Amino acid sequence: MSKDLFNAIHLLSEEKGIDKDVLIDALEAALISAYKKNFKSASNVRVDLNEETGSMKVYSRKEVVEVLEDKNQQLTLEEALEISPNYQIGDVIEVEVTPKDFGRIAAQAAKQVVTQRVREAERGVIYNEYIDREQDIMNGIIQRVDPRFVYINLGKIEAKLAKSDQMPNETYEVHDRIKVYITKVENTNKGPQVFVSRTDPGLLKRLFETEVPEIYDGTVEIRSVAREAGDRSKISVYAENPEVDPVGSCVGPKGQRVQMVVDELKGEKIDIVEYSDDPVVYVSNALSPSKVTHVIVNEEEKATTVVVPDNQLSLAIGKRGQNARLAAKLTGWKIDIKNETEAKELGLLTDVDIIKEDDHLFTDSDDLFD
Repeated sequence: MSKDLFNAIHLLSEEKGIDKDVLIDALEAALISAYKKNFKSASNVRVDLNEETGSMKVYSRKEVVEVLEDKNQQLTLEEALEISPNYQIGDVIEVEVTPKDFGRIAAQAAKQVVTQRVREAERGVIYNEYIDREQDIMNGIIQRVDPRFVYINLGKIEAKLAKSDQMPNETYEVHDRIKVYITKVENTNKGPQVFVSRTDPGLLKRLFETEVPEIYDGTVEIRSVAREAGDRSKISVYAENPEVDPVGSCVGPKGQRVQMVVDELKGEKIDIVEYSDDPVVYVSNALSPSKVTHVIVNEEEKATTVVVPDNQLSLAIGKRGQNARLAAKLTGWKIDIKNETEAKELGLLTDVDIIKEDDHLFTDSDDLFD
């Protein structure tokens, strides 16, 4: 065997980013398989590859026996003693059995096996690279579109964007650049499969991490995200340092930071509210942009009854109940909204928590971006 083979393995290792030892192991396995197939040997053999000399030797493991029954797997004591005077009955020794024309036969038989192992190793490299990017965003280029998926080139692999993960307010054209959120990476028989989304709440979270340095460095934390992709979302943010304004940090100067996220999501409206451990304050904030006057909390059922001014009821509920629905999803609390007139009639405004004006924080109202 020539040194050229080992040189080729080194080049292949560098080009494909595969560990050289993986390729050497694949070659050894292929040569053992070739020996057993072409020389009809079922014996336990070992292949010794010498990278320095480029040589290849095949060794058969044979047991030392008193009476020879299988010359392929056994050796008489007399034969063993010719090799070394220390051998005894029952010892297992290695005997070189390299055939003269084995190099040619092995090269033919090994090609397919090595190719398969290289393909598997490549898949492993790709899988390990992308499994580390799960729940992260990546830039890609749309390669093709069919009724079920949009296929996006992420560099070393083509990701699938399913219909259910596509934004209802977006159109996808071949060659368009797009940001996607990696939801799942699978290692299948056909190789790694990467699934991405444009509707997952994780995309919104990662976009804010990209645009807001305070989130990236941990000064401001995103506590929760509620999203109806393509239409409206709410995020709650928190800063342990009382001198840091978490909402203002996300909005940015003149709304520039949140506007960058809105633009990426093709105009999706985003409400940014401050998180609080107090459900009275948190639920009130989550119902922005409506004004909340009272919140009645039922800790046992994790439910709240919220009272708003009569002229704020439709705003608090939102179009098709969207504002209330997103607020409930954001906070994890059930929310029942009443106007003040109805609340008085039901006798709900006795001994309840009152929301002060300064508890009501910033929300991205519709006219901020219109």
